[in-house]
Amino acid sequence: MSSAVARYVCSQGPEQSTDICFSGDWTLDAPAPAFTTLASELEQQQNRTLRCQVDDNLEWDSALIAFLLQCHNYCLTRELTLDSSALPDGARKLLALSTAVASLEIAAAEPKSLLERLNPSAPLLRLWHSLEAALEFIGSVSLALGALMRGRANTRLTDFLNFLFEAGPKALGIITLTSFLVGMILAYLGAAQLAQFGAQVYVADLVTVGMLREMGALMTAVVMAGRTGAAYAAQLGTMQTREEIDAIVTLGISPVEFLVLPRLLALIVIMPLLVIYANFIGILGGALVASGMGVSLTQFLEETRTVITLTQLNVGLGKALVFGTLIALAGCYSGINCGRSSAAVGEATTNAVVTAIVFLIVADAAINIALQNMGI
Repeated sequence: MSSAVARYVCSQGPEQSTDICFSGDWTLDAPAPAFTTLASELEQQQNRTLRCQVDDNLEWDSALIAFLLQCHNYCLTRELTLDSSALPDGARKLLALSTAVASLEIAAAEPKSLLERLNPSAPLLRLWHSLEAALEFIGSVSLALGALMRGRANTRLTDFLNFLFEAGPKALGIITLTSFLVGMILAYLGAAQLAQFGAQVYVADLVTVGMLREMGALMTAVVMAGRTGAAYAAQLGTMQTREEIDAIVTLGISPVEFLVLPRLLALIVIMPLLVIYANFIGILGGALVASGMGVSLTQFLEETRTVITLTQLNVGLGKALVFGTLIALAGCYSGINCGRSSAAVGEATTNAVVTAIVFLIVADAAINIALQNMGI
């Protein structure tokens, strides 16, 4: 243990400032004075500026930074100015790094009064604030995409490839099951009605067009919203509770570029491929049902060949791109704006799934109406 002592001397400086000169051994091995003593001296002087100075023989480590951080917080709460220009270069940089992210003050939520709960404008205000936050997030994503196109984004290729694998090959199992069953359901419903007119062969048209234009993209998107969108929200929400996102911001890295962009791009790239696979599996399921209702596999495939067009395929792929973007944005937005508790992570995950599914349905209806008006 060191025998040296950490010392400071307060004196009156020019222009209503207090000079504090640090000397001695400001290391973890030496006893340090309590900050409350310095706070009492500063209260008596009542100056507007606190200037930090050091002795030529000063020895320091993180103990000095911890004391300076208390000085910084003291000045911050009392609206004083802390002048650290005379500190050693290393100490000044460490102090700037430790104060780069504002400390979080978590206050207990006060119960709302009955009048506040019955206020008719409260839901509109909450909706307005949510809309502002969503637009700000979309703007940040747009700026990050622009930085990526210029080659200046902090986005790693390894992260993109990892999320691509998580959202693609690992999802094939559930996509196969749901698409096969959806194709069978479409075939059952269509064959039951077409059998009344002796037109069972047209069940191939129903299944193929239904999968290519609608059910393939929509069901895949719903599955990915519950699987990948929820995972995005849980991952980012957990990082938020552990203050990992704050650490990324402290390092000068944009969390949107580093965390959101790889997830967004991975889902945008993989969704069309998953939809093509889902279309194939759904048509295969419809063919299996049709073969048990008097339609041979040859008839089904021939009728399918006549109805498949590039337009029908492009409609589904276009929806896949839109749906993938919405799922990624909903999941990442809920995770980035998560609270600081485990309960908040659960709420963020739920919000991500619910928001994504609502947006999917609204977007699907809007796209269908637009295509109908354009005659596609």
